[in-house]
Amino acid sequence: MRDVYLVGAAQSDFGAFPRESYRSLFGEAFVGAVESIDGEFDKSTIDEAFVGTLGVGGRQLGLGGPAVTEYVGLDGVPCTRVENACAASGSALRQAVTAIRAETADVALAGGYEVMTDMSGEQTRYWLGVSGETEWERMAGTTFAGVYSQMADAHMDKYGTTREQLSRVAVKNHANGAKNPHAHLGFECSLEDAMNGKTVAEPLNLYDCCPTSDGASAAIVASESVARELTDNPIRITGTGQASGRVGLFQRPSLTEIPATGAAAEQAFDDADVTVDDIDFAEVHDCFSIAELLAYEDLGFCETGQAGEYIESGATLPDGERPVNLSGGLKSKGHPIGATGVGQVTEVFKQLRGEAGDRQVDGLSCGLTHNVGGSGGAVAVHVFEEGWE
Repeated sequence: MRDVYLVGAAQSDFGAFPRESYRSLFGEAFVGAVESIDGEFDKSTIDEAFVGTLGVGGRQLGLGGPAVTEYVGLDGVPCTRVENACAASGSALRQAVTAIRAETADVALAGGYEVMTDMSGEQTRYWLGVSGETEWERMAGTTFAGVYSQMADAHMDKYGTTREQLSRVAVKNHANGAKNPHAHLGFECSLEDAMNGKTVAEPLNLYDCCPTSDGASAAIVASESVARELTDNPIRITGTGQASGRVGLFQRPSLTEIPATGAAAEQAFDDADVTVDDIDFAEVHDCFSIAELLAYEDLGFCETGQAGEYIESGATLPDGERPVNLSGGLKSKGHPIGATGVGQVTEVFKQLRGEAGDRQVDGLSCGLTHNVGGSGGAVAVHVFEEGWE
């Protein structure tokens, strides 16, 4: 089985862009990915493309994948649209890696896009809702925030997680996002602000919730023989894992964990032949503050029930033992659904190459991305390491 290398990655700005289309946003990300490649790259060498999107706003097409690849000059290249709710482009990257390993492609494109800010609040709530269990949860009146609020309430009740510990997720990620020029909410917030935001779904407030955003991301992966022609600063995708979970909370044995995260991480760690102790930093799916805390536990960064103490210890700060969401995460950087997974990959790519600007943390050699669909019905986890095999 061939090694797979990440040779280029980029994202558009995330935010609200009424003058942009899903095509133009994807074009911005694709051009950025090509320009991030060290050597001279001919886009005609791309053998296959996988594009993630939920396909909600922006007058998008059922053939949105081929539409955006056509826009960037890849018409004729086989393109598969991947829909896995918020885990769409994380799942698309897995497909691209599989294509390289299976030798059906030497170069593959993975990416994603979403336009969400042209919809009304009611439409946004509907489309976010159908990312989860529709028949018994969402259509019965439970909002997306309402689902995660139940998880937060259960975690607080069972383990003593506090309001302040939830708020520290927002404070950390906004501080990181303030250094990210692509972030939707690129400003810092105080702990007092984060603790006293307007209630959205008790116990979650405005500062616990990520924004809905427009944006796109793109990553170019290649076999080793191609990668050696393109870069002297290689990033290997050494592990990939994907798992599905019970879509509805009422179907799960516990509200305080996302089993698909653990299953996907186990696959990725086994694939990469690493343990959680080898992971230097991570981009995790923090659609809500509680989601980041659950990720700490489900990925094995800390013991079950200890996520509140873990963030309070400073372990996930840029100068901590394992920085998390140096990009600002979904909370600050934004969450254009289909673009989020490969947007995470872009941050890992930059950090491992020493190109993250003011966010750069030195000494990182192994990173992880964790991309969740809905409230845990789908999860994709990838492990990245610097250097040739």
